[in-house]
Amino acid sequence: MRQLVYISTLRRGESVDAEQILAQSRRNNARDRVTGLLFFDGKRFLQALEGEEGAVNAAFARIQADARHYALVVLSNRTIASREFGEWAMAYAKPGEAADALDRVVRLTAEADAGVRATFEGFAKVRRAA
Repeated sequence: MRQLVYISTLRRGESVDAEQILAQSRRNNARDRVTGLLFFDGKRFLQALEGEEGAVNAAFARIQADARHYALVVLSNRTIASREFGEWAMAYAKPGEAADALDRVVRLTAEADAGVRATFEGFAKVRRAA
């Protein structure tokens, strides 16, 4: 099983509907049996994708082809024995809700590898301080 973690920035001038992204991602990922976690703060995406290697690669190829993503960087690409994120979820930090988003990220990453957990928690903490 493959786990890929990446970060990207929303391209300047682009806008996104976080709920629409979540709905589309849930459809695609349920179909492809890809799970993970997406944290979108309105400006940056931090995402972990998990599943069979071909499915994760296909999902990531769609993301790479999406013109809304800029400065896409793979933070981790590794083989895992079992899924660390049992459900598809998205933490979305709206103004004034960053503390709640951090609490949610802590819960959702509880079973993740320590490095992956630290990446998501650090991202959420920075977003909270911003």
